[in-house]
Amino acid sequence: MKLHTMSSKAPRQNRNRVGRGPGSGNGKTSGRGQKGQNSRSGGGVRLGFEGGQTPLARRLPKRGFTNFNRKEYAIVNVETLNRFEEGTTVNVALLLEKGIIKKELSGLKVLGNGELTKKLTVEAVKFSKSAKEAIEKAGGKAEVI
Repeated sequence: MKLHTMSSKAPRQNRNRVGRGPGSGNGKTSGRGQKGQNSRSGGGVRLGFEGGQTPLARRLPKRGFTNFNRKEYAIVNVETLNRFEEGTTVNVALLLEKGIIKKELSGLKVLGNGELTKKLTVEAVKFSKSAKEAIEKAGGKAEVI
């Protein structure tokens, strides 16, 4: 197939050229009606404007704050680690490679949901108590980086 042999089912529609005389059907006021705010250039209201009524964003109370020191961890449950073969060292790089976590964030935190059946060495920034117990119960090691 070549570009010059390709054909489209629907013909391309020409853009509407407004203000180009009465024959176009969009002459004189160019489809903007008569007078008023929306007929002027730059006319119209800003986003969130409610006709002079106090806008919703100002009627609602302010609440909370953003803690800029907050650390967000990539989270993995113990049951997910059963995918790996016995004796593997599980770390952030391996989890990213396998697509189990999407981003590294502030490090890896292992949670204790589920059961671990394989002996693994897990390297993470944080472990929950139950996760640490589950890893050691299976004969593995929980190493804090």
